[in-house]
Amino acid sequence: MIFLTLEHILTHLSFSIILIVIMIHFTTLLIHEVIGLHDSLEKGMIATFVSITGLLVTRWISSRHFPLSNLYESLIFLSWSFSIIHIVSKIWNHKNDLSAITAPSAIFTQGFATSGLSSEMHQSSILVPALQSQWLMMHVSMMLLSYAALLCGSLLSVAFLVITFRKNIDIFCKSKIFLIKSFLFGKIEYLNEKKSVFKHPSFLSFRNYYKYQLTQRLDYWSYRVISLGFTFLTIGILSGAVWANEAWGSYWNWDPKETWAFITWTIFAIYSHTRTNQSLQGTNSAFVASIGFLIIWICYFGINLLGIGLHSYGSFTLTSN
Repeated sequence: MIFLTLEHILTHLSFSIILIVIMIHFTTLLIHEVIGLHDSLEKGMIATFVSITGLLVTRWISSRHFPLSNLYESLIFLSWSFSIIHIVSKIWNHKNDLSAITAPSAIFTQGFATSGLSSEMHQSSILVPALQSQWLMMHVSMMLLSYAALLCGSLLSVAFLVITFRKNIDIFCKSKIFLIKSFLFGKIEYLNEKKSVFKHPSFLSFRNYYKYQLTQRLDYWSYRVISLGFTFLTIGILSGAVWANEAWGSYWNWDPKETWAFITWTIFAIYSHTRTNQSLQGTNSAFVASIGFLIIWICYFGINLLGIGLHSYGSFTLTSN
């Protein structure tokens, strides 16, 4: 009864903090000059992390197994993973270039888990016999941590593509305008206009330099975070294979979940390969990571909605009959 009450308090506390952080986050997007709002956002993310950690620990103690028995608990753990990535990136880099990705991801994942699922899904349940193993913590936690890191890195790659694409469009449009005007008004007027454009080279060079620095940071952090997530994914798949051999007598069964996990691993293995080739870095590698973003959601959420295969008990609840 005590654990149930504490769990209820932590659930509403974490959700209330999430709502406040959402308002602060959107305010910081509109008002950049208020430094106190950025500090409040960081403190809110720390409070969210603490409350979610308390919620997971409480469910762990009350259920006597690692709290990953249903979709609700996996989403809470995914939100916790986004929060810890946010905090670690803040400690590592005081500018916290990942905050634009990690904060909203943690916020909306927690919000969906708390308000988007039915109350029945919030209840902790007894694990089926196949899941009553110590490998549950190792395998599932590594997979969810990998999903969080790969999603963050993939979103950074998407942002890299958007900025690069817009930059190329601006260059194309300016070139087209210059060509049209040179054709209509003649070479003299075209040269005069071209000279007037270059009267302010400092402004143009500053904008180009800022975009260049931004894309370089996005590319840098995308590679680092995806590399971390790829490591977690590899550990999760290997531990899952060992667990599958103990539970089902085979290391690999080509179950839909296993198949899509392998596809996810292959996509990000290709991404890692593109990073080793100088000619494939940048736009090409970011495009591969963007594809991986969709593949992750199919692997994590899409297969669970179908409820087929050996992992069908992971669709919504993992209860024993």
